[in-house]
Amino acid sequence: MQTQTAVRFLDRTTPPHIVTLVLLAGMSALVMNIFIPSLHAMADWYGTDYGVMQLAVAGYLAMNAVLQLFIGPFSDRYGRRPVILWGTAIFILATVGCLLAQDITTFLVFRMIQSTIVVAMVLSRAVVRDLFPPDQAASMIGYVTMGMSIVPMIAPAVGGALSEMMGWHATFWLMLVLGVLTFWLTWRDLGETAARSELSIGRQFAEYPELFRSPRFWGYALACAFSSGAFFSYVGGASFVGTEVFGMSQSELGLYFGAPAIGYALGNFASGRYSARVGLNPMMLYGALIVAGGMLASILFFLAGLGSAMVFFGFMTLVGLGNGLTIPNATAGMLSVRPHLAGTASGLGGAIMIGGGAALSALAGAMLQPGSGAMPLLLLMFLSAALSVVAAALVIVRAKRLGGLDAE
Repeated sequence: MQTQTAVRFLDRTTPPHIVTLVLLAGMSALVMNIFIPSLHAMADWYGTDYGVMQLAVAGYLAMNAVLQLFIGPFSDRYGRRPVILWGTAIFILATVGCLLAQDITTFLVFRMIQSTIVVAMVLSRAVVRDLFPPDQAASMIGYVTMGMSIVPMIAPAVGGALSEMMGWHATFWLMLVLGVLTFWLTWRDLGETAARSELSIGRQFAEYPELFRSPRFWGYALACAFSSGAFFSYVGGASFVGTEVFGMSQSELGLYFGAPAIGYALGNFASGRYSARVGLNPMMLYGALIVAGGMLASILFFLAGLGSAMVFFGFMTLVGLGNGLTIPNATAGMLSVRPHLAGTASGLGGAIMIGGGAALSALAGAMLQPGSGAMPLLLLMFLSAALSVVAAALVIVRAKRLGGLDAE
């Protein structure tokens, strides 16, 4: 339901402040990409190759996907607040483990455990859906992720600079400090927003088939997954392209790497401003078309012999812009298919999105070899974006056929 209660910062008896929601939504993105400019330096430090070191990204995403299958049912059963607090506490301990790890295997184990911070991102969206109706929830999610988009815009630049000045461990010290801040802010500002389900965890998982049987849920989930898949492919391959193809330093790569976040901020602002007026489905489709169009344009530039770092990273702003339109609206759509399963839908939809992202990130890392250039990555990103357009279009066709958003 929509709440009219006034928001008071650090008062968990009122709805959470936008600052809290932004931090919760942004932590997972920060943890994913702040150290990416340091991947080559980390590979040298551990005495391994880039493909193995890149598992710090793909493995983290894969564990994110697995966890999101459990986050929804647990939060519907026990509440949003305790699940966020426990997930953040485990993340803090795992970050300490990463800092102390002396070999690549130990590091990767603790790195995957760090993925528990995804509870903050998943449940920040569920909290918004708990408090607002679908179209307004899309707008609120847009505003939250607009603020969140500042994180991937500046995190790689900060991470690259920290690594050059103080070594790659400095990025993990920053994660530790922010993890403690997130725990404290959640404790002080976030009250419970969900009516706890009376179903057991087993019964909660038994509700998954209700979502599986909904074509509309799958349409929203796949539109979101393939659109974001273009970005996750970029995450898996951008470090290689920047350093091996364009010869960038860690700090330079950090500055360029945040290019999609510029577009993402604009896209989320547009979602926050216009989703309630234009509607979820059209906004979702517009976003998917922008991602696909941006990748097609980049491919054409490279085929014409005009490829450069500026072209490669410049067109990535369109990937961010499109995702800023698609993800909030597709997410609000997923959560609205079965409102009583909002947490479960958020977790399942996130698992589909992040699981696909993990696969595409690993695939991008495997496809990029010395001498391959940027083209394999661009083609993979375009294919993912094109599939997002197809999924979004099918949602719209089905909605028109059945008479509206709430039809199945």
